[in-house]
Amino acid sequence: MSDLAIVRDGGIDAIGTSDQIEKKANASEAIDMGGRVVLPGFVDAHTHLVFAGDRLDDFERRARGQTYEQIANAGGGIWSTVQKTRAASSEELFVRAKKHAEWFLRCGTTTVEAKSGYGLTVEDEFKILRVMRRLGAQGPLEIVPTFLGAHAVPRDFDANSYIDLLVADMLPSIADERLAEFCDVFCERGYFDIEQSRRILGAAKKLGLKLRGHVDQLSNSGGAKLMAELGATTADHLEKTDEQGIAALKSANVQPVLLPGSVYALGAKDYPRAREMITAGLAVLIATDFNPGSSPTPSMPMVLSLACTQMKMSPAEAITAATINAAYSVNRGETIGSLEQGKFANFSIFDCEDYRELAYWFGFPQTHSVYVKGERVVPL
Repeated sequence: MSDLAIVRDGGIDAIGTSDQIEKKANASEAIDMGGRVVLPGFVDAHTHLVFAGDRLDDFERRARGQTYEQIANAGGGIWSTVQKTRAASSEELFVRAKKHAEWFLRCGTTTVEAKSGYGLTVEDEFKILRVMRRLGAQGPLEIVPTFLGAHAVPRDFDANSYIDLLVADMLPSIADERLAEFCDVFCERGYFDIEQSRRILGAAKKLGLKLRGHVDQLSNSGGAKLMAELGATTADHLEKTDEQGIAALKSANVQPVLLPGSVYALGAKDYPRAREMITAGLAVLIATDFNPGSSPTPSMPMVLSLACTQMKMSPAEAITAATINAAYSVNRGETIGSLEQGKFANFSIFDCEDYRELAYWFGFPQTHSVYVKGERVVPL
């Protein structure tokens, strides 16, 4: 027999058998799930939630065989989104981000980590982070903000001058205003190298920000080892990480954030070595990498399918990676990520009878309803 739960004041008050719950329920309203699967709300721990425009031209170029780097060199990629985001007002970004938030909720996600990084000026990075703060305050999607000013070097700067701006101006101001909980950097050839990334993340750490990093996505540059050296919370992407990088992550208890949607959307073949990471004892998590270029999807169920089919994770491992493991990666493992007494009543109900169906069927929504702190938010 399936367990039942009592939800009160936004939290899970009790879990037990039907007999146990009936004794405690008093006059509570009963909701019949109809035999459907109920899971904790997904925690998407790597997204780029706030941006303007799209990258349809990049999409078409990629379909014609151009690589990520070729598209960027032709004026596409991150820079094209930076230009559109700079041109947008705060209100325009808020309206667009609110739409994105609704997409996440409809896919069963109730918490996202969200990165800046499409401004690359003091004014525009702050604009993005303040939109996140406003959207998170209005809810219902919980937003965990990350500063990714080191997403790329602006065209009107050389790398060292821009890093000086990040370290001397942006990071201290962001820490003072508490606009972000984490700092991230794109550590990759043509963006920020190991020494530059170490300087940026080291400065962030001294200011009390926790660390994340886009590493080893396009090349095995030693990014995983750097994240271990700095005691980062997560190392993200890791498509090119080798055995030594995996061992370094394990030695420092850095959580790997695997993003199979990005590999799929880029038409690449090198998926992260999830099985080796799990065997090594790492608390792997999966995320959408939602962004307008390399992973334009808010769908965690789609990512579950990719995790199982392309990275050979079991459905149970994939769901764990998208819920409780992800919750701990954003420092919320004690309040979300599992259905336990004392945690927030964030859960999603799916039109299936077996949890494995979420990864088995793909390409269409199976979400029946979504609840955040006990209140139904999908459908409204």
